[in-house]
Amino acid sequence: MKIESIKHVFFDLDHTLWDFDKNSALTFDKIFKKHKVEIGLNDFLEVYEPVNLRYWKRYRNDEIDKIELRYGRLRDTFSEIGFVVDEILIQNLATDYIAHLSSFNHLFEGTLELLQYLQPKYQLHIITNGFEEPQLKKMNASAITSYFKTITNAEIAGFKKPNPIIFDFALNIAKAHPKESIMIGDNYEADILGALNVGFDAIFFNYRNDQIEANIKQVKHLSQLKSYL
Repeated sequence: MKIESIKHVFFDLDHTLWDFDKNSALTFDKIFKKHKVEIGLNDFLEVYEPVNLRYWKRYRNDEIDKIELRYGRLRDTFSEIGFVVDEILIQNLATDYIAHLSSFNHLFEGTLELLQYLQPKYQLHIITNGFEEPQLKKMNASAITSYFKTITNAEIAGFKKPNPIIFDFALNIAKAHPKESIMIGDNYEADILGALNVGFDAIFFNYRNDQIEANIKQVKHLSQLKSYL
């Protein structure tokens, strides 16, 4: 069922358009080889991915800063695995991870086709909790920057999703009204509940098959957004 009132479509970036898990795995493979870290990549990622999600939640809740996010998630992962690594190496890995992450540019299947379909019909925007410099590098490397009228990140807004202030900031620079806006993202709390709380419509990109409330719009593949937009 098409949503008729929408003029502005806001997207999250990581885990929604930009395939964070795939690009992250390639980055760890690269930096582990560079630093001669002898650990199974799949064994590492199995522990790292949930640790990383926990750290991002703590960061959204202002419990930790950017430095602790980048360093602590690695420290805790190595600790849980029982892999002994010194503090200097963890710092070097944390730095190199950020430096190399945006050199990979895999998007979710259907991203470019979707953006090409939407751009003539709507104004497109990004709202991301990611950091300004690496997020812009990711978008430029994957050739999607030109599709978006505005890009709001937590660093320039001063607040992170789901805080209403970042959504209001994004609306202001987009010259958009919430009733004419829709948010699409993979994080139920930050993207969907955050957007609904300020009057946006919202569609949950539920590629992980999370259990959510029955009345929330959701898609499991980006191409399914064409049934709404």
